[in-house]
Amino acid sequence: MRIAHVSDCYLPRVGGIEMHVRDLACRQLAAGHEVEVITATPPIPGKAPVGIGLPAVRRLCPDVASPTLRTLRAAAGVAAAVNAGGYDVVHVHASIASPVAVAAAHAAGRNEIPVVVTMHSVITGYGALVGSIASLIRIGSLPIIWSAVSETAAQPLARMLGGRREVAVLPNAIDLSQWQLPAAVPEPGDPVVIASVMRLAGRKRPLPLVRMLARVRAAVPGDVAMEAVIVGDGPQHAKVAAYLRRHDMAGWVRLTGVLPRADIAALFSRTGVYVAPASLESFGIAALEARSAGVPVLASTRGGVAEIIAHGEEGLLAGSDDDMVDQLTRLVRDRELRCSLAAHNRRIPTRYTWEETWQRTEELYHQALGVVGHSVDAVTAEEEPEEDVLPTSA
Repeated sequence: MRIAHVSDCYLPRVGGIEMHVRDLACRQLAAGHEVEVITATPPIPGKAPVGIGLPAVRRLCPDVASPTLRTLRAAAGVAAAVNAGGYDVVHVHASIASPVAVAAAHAAGRNEIPVVVTMHSVITGYGALVGSIASLIRIGSLPIIWSAVSETAAQPLARMLGGRREVAVLPNAIDLSQWQLPAAVPEPGDPVVIASVMRLAGRKRPLPLVRMLARVRAAVPGDVAMEAVIVGDGPQHAKVAAYLRRHDMAGWVRLTGVLPRADIAALFSRTGVYVAPASLESFGIAALEARSAGVPVLASTRGGVAEIIAHGEEGLLAGSDDDMVDQLTRLVRDRELRCSLAAHNRRIPTRYTWEETWQRTEELYHQALGVVGHSVDAVTAEEEPEEDVLPTSA
């Protein structure tokens, strides 16, 4: 099967959508499919990933310097790329503002190319904007298979579509082997390590996180050592760093910037608590990775993380920032509770693995083929007769 993944953002920019698209495309390549990624993200010299096992990438308008102008031109040109690509399925990955993805879905749907749209964000609060775009190009009436990464993301999308389309849940997934490292054995006096991985942007709430950390430090006895590590980069990096300096927190709260997965896994092996402060998180792939590494997760009751973390078993859920401060203080002070949650997470693996997500993705592709009247047998007849087998890692 020839598959196109369309996403406004892709590597070398790092984020949840970017990593998910890369991982899914790699697995499809390993299973014998022909895969290409279409994106408006330009390459960064020396950082753009290339190599065996990685999908081909078509970067639209890479020489346009202005990000806004580049995105607008890419949105105008993506239809030609989709229509001329000879794809059996176009898988569109959308977020709050994804003009390239929306234009690709519109072009594929109008030309009866099988298309699956996956919403990676929660559009609550942005419904009028997204709804007006959908109404403008009538995307909601096209023969598209709709999905979202969680029930939290699926419900507002279904409302935006006016109930005319079923929205399937197509969750993110992880490779367990990348995260199940041996846990570090803490020495007496070692600090309780608090970790968080995010894009440092307003919707992820890095500033509220460091404010909460300051309150927790004030509530925890001084003889309990604490270390906080925030992994990631983004537009609020300077503001977060300035807050840490103003409040004399730079000695125990560290901003690492973007780290490779192996380094994040090593960090999780010595982490006592993972904190996910966002209240509009659509899924929470970093929280799932931490949970799979055996780390107790603290997250909001609102958002997609609450769908993948069972309160009192895999971590704790908080209904407000005040509640999150109380729960984090409790976890820092209560070693027995941390150990109990960690033992559960190490003993019982998450169900959000690539095996399940792979199967669900294939089902949605076949539905898309059926919606536009394409024969599944005709598409798959050109492939090798061997059964698709998932690799154990990307």
